[in-house]
Amino acid sequence: MLKEMTLYGEVDKVKVAINRLKLHEPPEGYYVAFSGGKDSCVVLDLCKRAGVKYDAHYSVTTVDPPELIYFIRKHYPDAWENRMQPEVSMWELIPKKRMPPTQRVRYCCRYFKENGGGGRFVVTGVRHQESAKRAKRRLTETCTGHSGKRFIHPIIEWSESDVWEYIHTYNVPYCKLYDEGRKRIGCILCPYSPKAQKADDMKRWPKYAELYKLAFQRMIDKRKADGLPCDAWETGEDVMNWWINRKKKEDGPDEISLFGLRLNESDT
Repeated sequence: MLKEMTLYGEVDKVKVAINRLKLHEPPEGYYVAFSGGKDSCVVLDLCKRAGVKYDAHYSVTTVDPPELIYFIRKHYPDAWENRMQPEVSMWELIPKKRMPPTQRVRYCCRYFKENGGGGRFVVTGVRHQESAKRAKRRLTETCTGHSGKRFIHPIIEWSESDVWEYIHTYNVPYCKLYDEGRKRIGCILCPYSPKAQKADDMKRWPKYAELYKLAFQRMIDKRKADGLPCDAWETGEDVMNWWINRKKKEDGPDEISLFGLRLNESDT
């Protein structure tokens, strides 16, 4: 519930989030990292209600669902106008990295989603409930890299039901893919998606699945040209089957050695 009774009286989560944004507002305004997902739609609406200065940016991944792209263009034209275009597509990045993106080596997120907002105070829709890793995040954070970014997550303690209550209460536009039963909306065949979700993605967007297979074939060709082992696979289809069907426990250091790469090499 967005309004809860506590030992200290009623807490209005919307007012708390708005006050957080007002309290930390930087002189140049916030950089809103907008993905088109339900959480980022809520934080963008909160920025509007807070009356703070901001600019919203959508990071193009080249593998987002077409329905999501259409939704952003229609309902969030400012974020679309300020979109961050990558220099290469996913289909070019995979051969360049010479390995598929995995949960442990998520170079795709790093390249497509985490480059924007350098030197800015970035607003995100990160919530504790989303994962064990995000449960450790704090309201405000400073990037440990060299980007100079700071982060604020104004709805960090909200539940998923809080997010939907806000959307329906304030009539916030959201992507209708959620109405089809999808819990999260992101890249097609994201390495973080469960096997059932990947199977559904392949059925709904078969052309994207074929593009992945072609990219994996070019990846194999690049590995052979560079003298790296390819014993586990002969074709892009082989890579695709392994990528879709592997178990999560396989996604560790042994997997990296399979590619003939060290972890730090995947960052090049």
